[in-house]
Amino acid sequence: MSLNGEENHLHRSTPTPGKATLLAIGKAFPRQLVLQDLLVEGYIRDTNCDDLAIKEKLQRLCKTTTVKTRYTVLSKEILDEYPELATEGSPTIKQRLKIAHPAVLEMAKEASLACLKEWKRPAQDITHIVYVSSSEIRLPGGDLYLATELGLRNDVGRVMLYFLGCYGGATGLRVAKDIAENNPGSRVLLSTSETTILGFRPPNKARPYDLVGAALFGDGAAAVVVGADPIPCVETPFMELNTAVQQFIPGTSSVIDGRLSEEGIYFKLGRDLPQKIEENIEEFCKKLMAGAGLSDYNSVFWAVHPGGPAILNRLESTLGLENGKLECSRRALMDYGNVSSNTIFYVMEYMREELGKKGEKGEEWGLALAFGPGITFEGMLLRSLLFK
Repeated sequence: MSLNGEENHLHRSTPTPGKATLLAIGKAFPRQLVLQDLLVEGYIRDTNCDDLAIKEKLQRLCKTTTVKTRYTVLSKEILDEYPELATEGSPTIKQRLKIAHPAVLEMAKEASLACLKEWKRPAQDITHIVYVSSSEIRLPGGDLYLATELGLRNDVGRVMLYFLGCYGGATGLRVAKDIAENNPGSRVLLSTSETTILGFRPPNKARPYDLVGAALFGDGAAAVVVGADPIPCVETPFMELNTAVQQFIPGTSSVIDGRLSEEGIYFKLGRDLPQKIEENIEEFCKKLMAGAGLSDYNSVFWAVHPGGPAILNRLESTLGLENGKLECSRRALMDYGNVSSNTIFYVMEYMREELGKKGEKGEEWGLALAFGPGITFEGMLLRSLLFK
């Protein structure tokens, strides 16, 4: 390799001083694995549904989601103990939270421990914790319980982000980035954890959105450690968090509508969601890419939250992305379903794997994108540090 090439290699793989980087990543799931091919029969049985039209619609939805496997907290044992969860109109928010709180905490703890193990530094070195969940309602929040379970020091700075939905993980990453860059020497543990227990209910023709949720969403947790100025030979940064942007589309607050009731959470997804994203995504991506003087969508890697295949397809066609650019997103959707705030990290873990294989042939710059209620866009310009 020429001296010129060597300098370029060193320049591309060295973190920018003061910029936040991803130092480790971890994930966790409940024990119950759901095969998509078997989901329909199980859901129909668990909800005592005898409507053939609903069953056929769910079968069609399960095929179009492209999901193959998912994980869920819900089990036969839980339904045996709480049969009211499968009874239409039952006030069950108390029961749902009783199940959800320990479940999301356990998954968050497991994902965080996996992340800390990869980081290879003591938990006491974590200075801040950001905890994201749309599956908890309690005071104190899960951030305190998680900090306690992990043995973090009692002066750890805590941030709790509730009910952001699918863009929550990306928001948490932005918050962690801001903390890391404004507190020299800090190390931020970001953990996300979600369960569909709050939204599980029997099908009803008046709520077709419930079937979409049954066919698409899964449970799980993720965690990353974020910090600036990594310690050489101690920490192994793999991605730099360059620029973050959040934006909402005016007049779209009802397109993704979530309501808490005595029966749990109700979600309503507008049919125009993919179209609204399609109409606004190019301007948003241009704003992010401008930070590095980029304009070619195919010159960067893409870590996109897979809200569903329709959103990925629209994004691909609108931006003219080459085949395979969204492969990591499609793979995460296939393997885990839409796990709300966690999913962006499953995509990023697959992206780390792909960029590691490519070495110096891999793209230096990339975009992380997530979409959720608002309609809110959350995005980050990333820089890969994985070059052999």
